[in-house]
Amino acid sequence: MSIVSNSIINADAEARYLSPGELDQIKSFVTGGQRRLRVAQVLSESRERIVKTAGGQLFQKRPDVISPGGNAYGEEMTATCLRDMDYYLRLVTYGVVAGDVTPIEEIGVIGARELYRSLGTPLEAMAESVREMKSVAMGILTGSDAEEAGFYFDYVIGSLA
Repeated sequence: MSIVSNSIINADAEARYLSPGELDQIKSFVTGGQRRLRVAQVLSESRERIVKTAGGQLFQKRPDVISPGGNAYGEEMTATCLRDMDYYLRLVTYGVVAGDVTPIEEIGVIGARELYRSLGTPLEAMAESVREMKSVAMGILTGSDAEEAGFYFDYVIGSLA
């Protein structure tokens, strides 16, 4: 939930106006909006590059994943793995835009661990795939843009680990 929604819900629950501190937090959130949108746009526009490069790096580090018996063995399963990576990159962009982890939690993380376990997909490989995407994205983004995106990549990694 965004800082705006959270502040309003909390103030309303206490039947009060927003405090000066809450208004300052909202102002900061709004001021950072252009930056967050820019970061999400760069990640979205670079998604093919990020996923393809990170996938290649993952498969070099984890050849077991693409070897016979691995979860990404064969063309179809490799495509499925890259699709999942793209999904997590998309979740990162949602978090960036919202300025909050709630969309990541509600849309993609809750239940993901159980799903991957039931499929026999190694969670550490999924976390590693997101680490690789973060690494590629950090080469594209700079400064506070990289820091903003990095937080959400780290959140997804932590959720999968």
